[in-house]
Amino acid sequence: MERVGGDGASAAAAFNQRSHELSQTFQYYLDKTVPHAPYRWIGTFVLAFVYALRVYYLQGFYIVTYGLGIYILNLLIGFLSPLVDPELEPSDGPLLPTKGSDEFKPFIRRLPEFKFWYAITKAFCIAFMMTFFSLFDVPVFWPILLCYWIVLFVLTMKRQIMHMVKYKYIPFNLGKQKYSGKRPSASGSSPRAD
Repeated sequence: MERVGGDGASAAAAFNQRSHELSQTFQYYLDKTVPHAPYRWIGTFVLAFVYALRVYYLQGFYIVTYGLGIYILNLLIGFLSPLVDPELEPSDGPLLPTKGSDEFKPFIRRLPEFKFWYAITKAFCIAFMMTFFSLFDVPVFWPILLCYWIVLFVLTMKRQIMHMVKYKYIPFNLGKQKYSGKRPSASGSSPRAD
């Protein structure tokens, strides 16, 4: 009897060890994708396209798609929102500048880009897997869900844009800002003697 319990404990320890190794390997490869944002997003868009084709081909799983859309909308709000919302948490820490004379503080997202991408990719993978089980194919009239999601998206984005305007922040990095400085006058001589 003791041997059976010992075998069970060693099997559980071996399983835990193997799952830990797989987790570390997965995290290693996930970490290697961090600097390759365009390729990560292209892969996610391909996954989204494959998911959309599957839903179109099956003519079902609209509830799963609606839930996926609501989840992505929730992630998008976190991606577009600052870490410290000046409306909710006035603090002595880093705040967004509200006047031209305020010191520049970089925009820090509540949901960083990598976590945003990872959550969306996981959501599409889970939704794709759900399309293989008829349990999740609840019959609904999809145009109503689509209209409701569009109204929800417009109202949410309107509120978010008004928040951006009120607190004067842009959640996107539009590239490295370049200092133009003073240009030499046209009448001056060229520094190069060609």
